[in-house]
Amino acid sequence: MLQREPTVIGTTHRPTRQAVDRKVRRRKRQDLRTVEFRALSREQLEAMAEAAFEVLECQRVLAKAGSNVVAEVLPREGTFYELAHCPAGDIYDQESHAQYYYHAHRKGEHGHFHTFLREAGMPPGIRPVEQSETDTMKQRDDKLSHIVAISMDRRGWPIGLFTTNRWVTTENWYAAADVCRMVDRFSIDLARPSWATNRWVTAMMQLFRPQIETLLHQRDAKLVAWHKTHPDADVFEDRRLDLPSQVKISLDQQIRAVDATLDSGAS
Repeated sequence: MLQREPTVIGTTHRPTRQAVDRKVRRRKRQDLRTVEFRALSREQLEAMAEAAFEVLECQRVLAKAGSNVVAEVLPREGTFYELAHCPAGDIYDQESHAQYYYHAHRKGEHGHFHTFLREAGMPPGIRPVEQSETDTMKQRDDKLSHIVAISMDRRGWPIGLFTTNRWVTTENWYAAADVCRMVDRFSIDLARPSWATNRWVTAMMQLFRPQIETLLHQRDAKLVAWHKTHPDADVFEDRRLDLPSQVKISLDQQIRAVDATLDSGAS
């Protein structure tokens, strides 16, 4: 089990820009070659820049209070157990039908946010692909799609993105192109448990949208390849395949790349 650690999660220490730069250099760099920023429209780049401001602003106001986006959703008292959803019952916006929760169980990170969109919030005409059904899927009165997970370090900073196989999140499976259309529909506009964390998660979906879309297409390609080499297994329920795609990210590098591309006059 993981104990809530005030000296790490929720620390009052606010790093300087120089400290952030040193940390970025020490960490294995995000492979920005996976994103062709110049190929993005100016409209999307400006949306990413706006999202970047939102992400940094949320982190700034929380740091002033000695907190961060992760600490805001952890139990205020008691023990933070592995795999337990935080906050209990998840965060669900009844207007947008977006949903997320935080939990921990993987090495190399403190934990991660799982993001979803439920059926009522999806663009019209979207349907799940043909697939097997688990008992949970049959008992559920609606459908939902996992979009992406955001890995966090012990200081409450984002360090990676990854997708999951269906069995990991007991979702309904939608094609990558359709899940990409769901990204713009993900919005958590709620005051509780933390308005700043809710805004932060929402903004991260836009700031890293190019990576998210790439990961979703890589996810589908991985499942197709896996099915070819494991034809007798239900690819969606195969416990040997849990994370079809993942990438390390750097908040600082992403923002610099967006700013540089905008400054270069991208159209």
